[in-house]
Amino acid sequence: MFVIITQLVLLLCAWRAQTQDFTTPKVDILAELAKIKNLEERLKTIEETMEQLKRENGVLKTTVQTLQDKDESLQNENEARKVAFSASLLASGQGHEGPHGSVLSPLIYKKVVTNIGNGYDSDTGIFTAPVKGVYYIRFYAHCHPEIRMAVSLYKNGNVQCSVYSEKPVTNGNANNGIVLNLEKGDQLYTKLWDNSWVYDDPAGYTSFGGFLLFPL
Repeated sequence: MFVIITQLVLLLCAWRAQTQDFTTPKVDILAELAKIKNLEERLKTIEETMEQLKRENGVLKTTVQTLQDKDESLQNENEARKVAFSASLLASGQGHEGPHGSVLSPLIYKKVVTNIGNGYDSDTGIFTAPVKGVYYIRFYAHCHPEIRMAVSLYKNGNVQCSVYSEKPVTNGNANNGIVLNLEKGDQLYTKLWDNSWVYDDPAGYTSFGGFLLFPL
């Protein structure tokens, strides 16, 4: 009888131990749930930060593009402000132009030395201002003895200044220069006077040129 009671007590103790292990889990569920919630909040914060970075990146791209466009515009404007030209009368050899009883056309300077801004046209002898600004213009003329040399500078058909030599005893040289306020599209050229002439050779004695002092 005593043995049976002892076995029953041992079985009861074992059952109670198993029941306690089953009803008391080793994992703290509340603590794990708190960890998951914390991770969710951190993930949400990261997502919000990423969205903010995307917005800031978009603004940055727009700013960079604006700066690039402005830089390109400034470069183009700076290139447009570079204007200078120089040309002599004959493309090669030696010879003269004139005298003519009635002069209708500009002198055409064929040997182009410089034409920055492409304002000078060697087919017409006309310089067309590519930008509005203040320009310095000069021209030279040469002749042989006993022949009249006279040349005038024109702006849009109006005389601005001239050079003149009345039948010099030796070779005649003359030059003149002027500062002009030009609008974009204004045209400059030189013309012989009636019954006068100019001479040129590879030395470039008779020439026409100028450059932009500053834009307006």
